[in-house]
Amino acid sequence: MTESAPIDVLVSEVGPRDGLQSIKRAMPTAVKHRWIAALAAAGLREIEVGSFVSPKLLPQMADAGEVVREAIRIPNLTVLALVPNLKGAEGAIEAGAHKLTMPVSASRAHSLANIRKTPEEAIEEVRNVRALCDGLARAPGPTVEVGISTAFGCSMEGAVSEDWVIRMAAMLVEAGADSVGLSDSVGYANPVQVKRMFTRLRGEIGDKAGAAHLHNTRGQGLANVVAALEAGVTTFDASQGGIGGCPYAPGATGNIVTEDLVFLLESMGLRTGIDLEKLIAARGIIAEGLPGEQIYGSVPEAGLPKGFVYAAAKGTTP
Repeated sequence: MTESAPIDVLVSEVGPRDGLQSIKRAMPTAVKHRWIAALAAAGLREIEVGSFVSPKLLPQMADAGEVVREAIRIPNLTVLALVPNLKGAEGAIEAGAHKLTMPVSASRAHSLANIRKTPEEAIEEVRNVRALCDGLARAPGPTVEVGISTAFGCSMEGAVSEDWVIRMAAMLVEAGADSVGLSDSVGYANPVQVKRMFTRLRGEIGDKAGAAHLHNTRGQGLANVVAALEAGVTTFDASQGGIGGCPYAPGATGNIVTEDLVFLLESMGLRTGIDLEKLIAARGIIAEGLPGEQIYGSVPEAGLPKGFVYAAAKGTTP
């Protein structure tokens, strides 16, 4: 497995952002650098490394600029940064992020609580960020990716209109988003719903349909991955050790575990380009930077099956 080897599914690691910002303690910057480097060495090709928000709100992300500047030095790694607004985008661009991720919630209550904007105002902020990127002297500028939060339900509002989510996706593309994915921010989704929604998303916005960001709050995470695969999704967000989650989903265990996701995909014959042994070893850096923090993962606990073979070595894909 090398950085240039073909893959079937892109696993996008979000632990250094989504994971760490959900933990009250801050991981030391030097440890973040080592963790991100270890993830990249294991074969992760895309990592969301920080969030450009007010350090008063999220002191865990106060070093986002420094983390981005270090991460972009790693060869063959695409560096993502979350930006909730134009100011955040300016900081991420200055640091050199390759992709900007913008959270836009389908739930009005969640949107106001999360970024203090209505969904419509958040869509306009995407338009502003697109204009900023298009006006940069350097080319190409960073791409703008949007994940529609609470796309499958909201712990504050309950059910969320699927028609509204799909309409939002079209509005976001019109506003300039390069891709639009769906996020199960609070772990409400089920496989039937996931397959239906991603099928509708692809039908509405075509090849601009983006990643699946799924949570395992109620144990449905990997089942939802399989459903999304059946709908044609080829990019999945995950967090090493399953750390992170949404502060508006009390008791949430957070994101799907990167190690378990990679094992699932590889065992299904789908190439990820990721070395599971190296990935599992990188968990030790989390323990070092956040001693005593609970991390999850069935595969790291049970180990790889005897005779496990990576999909690339099998020579065929489904």
